[in-house]
Formats: sequence, C-alpha cells, structure tokens
Amino acid sequence: MPIATTNPATGELVQTFDPMSEVDVEERLAASVTAFKALAGTTFEQRAGWMQAAADLLDKEIDAVARTMTIEMGKTLAAARAEVSKCALGCRFYAEHAEAYLADEPVDPGAVGASAAYVRYRPLGPVLAIMPWNFPLWQAMRFAAPALMAGNVGLLKHASNVPQTALYMEDLFGRAGFPAGAFQTLLIGSDRVEAVLSDPRVRAATLTGSEDAGRQVAAIAGRELKKTVLELGGSDPYVVMPSADLDRAAQVAVTARCQNNGQSCIAAKRFIVHDAVYEAFTERFVARMAALVVGDPLAEGTDVGPLATEQGRVEVEEQVADAVAKGARVHCGGERPDRPGWWYPPTVVSDLTPDMRMWAEEVFGPVAGLFRVSSYDEAVRVANGTSFGLGANAWTTDPGEREAFVTDLDAGAVFINGMVASHPALPFGGVKNSGYGRELSAHGIREFCNITAVWIGA
Repeated sequence: MPIATTNPATGELVQTFDPMSEVDVEERLAASVTAFKALAGTTFEQRAGWMQAAADLLDKEIDAVARTMTIEMGKTLAAARAEVSKCALGCRFYAEHAEAYLADEPVDPGAVGASAAYVRYRPLGPVLAIMPWNFPLWQAMRFAAPALMAGNVGLLKHASNVPQTALYMEDLFGRAGFPAGAFQTLLIGSDRVEAVLSDPRVRAATLTGSEDAGRQVAAIAGRELKKTVLELGGSDPYVVMPSADLDRAAQVAVTARCQNNGQSCIAAKRFIVHDAVYEAFTERFVARMAALVVGDPLAEGTDVGPLATEQGRVEVEEQVADAVAKGARVHCGGERPDRPGWWYPPTVVSDLTPDMRMWAEEVFGPVAGLFRVSSYDEAVRVANGTSFGLGANAWTTDPGEREAFVTDLDAGAVFINGMVASHPALPFGGVKNSGYGRELSAHGIREFCNITAVWIGA
C-alpha cells in the first residue's frame, strides 16, 4: 500500500510520500536512544508542562487538524473535531495524573526483612507504536500521552493512508517542548516493521489493528522477548432486555453503530434483542438508521461519510451479500450508491443464522445485525458467541440483570445503559481475539514500565 493521502469521498489521490530510507530509519532509532536519556532525566513537572502545551496546540489548531483527518480517512468534520478535543483531554489528563499513577508504592519493610522497601515504576525506553487509520489522532495519542509522561519515547508507524496525521503527531510534541526525538514518525510500509521491532534499541511495542497484524507482531515480539500490548478487532454485542428504555436504547444504538462511519473496534455491531421488545426496538432503530444523512464529510449536518478505503467497502458489501444470499432480511440500506468514492449506507440486517459471515465476524462499516433471543441466558450465549471480547453493551433497568451482565459478558469493557467508549480514566483493551494488555488509566501507563522491586537493608 503506497504511503499517500487519498480522499475517500472522491477516490482522488491528494498527496504521496516517499518511504523513509534505511539511513533515515537508523538516524531515528539512534535519536530515540538519545532522547530517552534526556527525557528519563526530567521531572514529572517538566513533562506535564510540555504535555499541557501539546493540549493547548491541539485546541488552537483543531480546525486544521480535523480537516486533515477528514480528507485522509473520511470521518465527518464534526467527529474529527471531537477527536482532536479528546486528544487534548487525554494530554491534560496524563499531565495531571501521571505522577500519582507512577508514585513509589511502599511495602512493609518488616515483612521482607529490610529497613525500607517499595515498588518503583521506571520507563523502559523507545516503544514502537503501530497504529491504524480509523481514529488516526486519538489511537496514537492514547499511547503517546501516557508513554511520554512515564519517560518513554515513541516511534510511530502509522497506517499508510494517514501520513499527514502521523507527521503532525511528531511535529506537535516537538513544538510542545519535548526533547528532540522523544516522539518520531516512521514513514515506512508494514513490510519493514519486523526490522524495527527486532532492533535491540526498541524495548516494546503496542499495536491497534487486525487479528492478523496482532499475531504477526506478537510472534516477532515473542521471538525477541519484548513486551507488547495488542488492541485488536471487536464484534461488540448490544443487548436490549424487556425493562430497557427503548427510545433511549434505539437512539444510542444508532450512534454506537455508526460513529466514525461505522469503523470503530468498539462500535456496537450485533444487536441482541429480547423477543418481548424485539419488534418495538427494531421499528425505532430502523427508522433512525434510515434517517441518517449520508454525504460530504466536510459539510455540516452530515451524519455518515464514506468508508476509508475501497477494500473496506468491498469487504462490507461481501458480508451483507453473503447474509442476503442465505436468507437474511435487509430493513434499510444494503446497496452502495452510484457515485465516486467509497460510500456505503447505514444498513440493518436481521434473520441472521450461524452459517452467515455476519453472525460472528466483525463488520467494519455502518451495518447492524439484529438477533432475536427469548431469555437472558440466550442473550449472553449469543453475545459471547464470537472470538472477540473487546466491549459489550447491555440495556436493562433490572438491578439483578445489571450485575449479572457485568459478571457474564466476556469483554474488556461492559457498559450498562450506555455506549461503549474510551476515556483516559478507564482501562481500555480486550480478551480473546480482541488482544491483551490495557491502554489508558493507571493500568495503561504502567504497561510500558519496568516495575522495579527496591529493597534496602540496614
């Protein structure tokens, strides 16, 4: 895949970038080591000042950065602005909380025969971040902000269709005041990731992406004995029980499915509805999905823009076609419009069966699958019946059901009566084929630390 900006609303090639040479990459690896020595010697107060400055720059440049993201991957301008604001929030959150998250943890010295004992969190060094295109600023930032505040340095290998956003990330932290080389972008293809990850100067890696990419990175890192955090795909369930507020559940369901043009790992994708409220929920949900405005993502009032890549649309079309061929019913959408660009309309499909791809696969576009169930146990069985375990939604006002869902849903995040979302204060990650490790919160910042036991004798 060429390193290039291609506008998905038109299919027009906007700008191409030459991959970095081996010499360029070597210079950046060397610079990362120098930068780590400099950054690790700074105080939390110094790093917090630079991180606050990065947040201020994001606020100041929100319109330009948002427009770049919209042109590169097709999210609506409103969604892009919200993403920039969320990144500023993340920077400020870690500027405020990193020192407390990484404070020394005392251990009873008498219990270990010492005069003093504690646990200290120390930075590891250069960390390679392999990031996707769907939230091109936020997904890189939710690594960068905690990593830099911990004293690590970052090497970003971003998706090849968002090079301008990737270069902006490097420029942002440089202008904010971080030492030269503290956060660098590597404009390279995926075929060169192994060489970078295998380099002894790179101490760890984080990846957000597909299962296949996760397996490849995990295999390389395992061979090299390097720590990894993997946030992979998801086919999140959205369970609606008889006691749910159906109007609110249907309203949130539309946003949960179609945020970012349906291209989100934690988007609700499988809508599992109890038989007692199935017809009422379906009516509300389909009407709202059909009413969404599909159009120019740069225009105000657009709800859904194009998919980011042509291949992404092909995959969505094939999944829907497979379901229809095997007897599924399409309630709205289901056919691409005849226009330039990579468009696919909001779509609702029901009567799904286990032999259909949509039954368990992740659908990365604005397509919802409806599942009818007759009991709590069946709802949980269908919800957990995939290889994924990233997020899960459940709608119920019954206190017993709420607690049961938290216990029974096999996912890294369970949201009751609300849409799964990432927030700096909450750990983010999954189980099963959705990956391992956590980003964000205190758990995320500690992932790339040397958790050091300190024992001091008399």
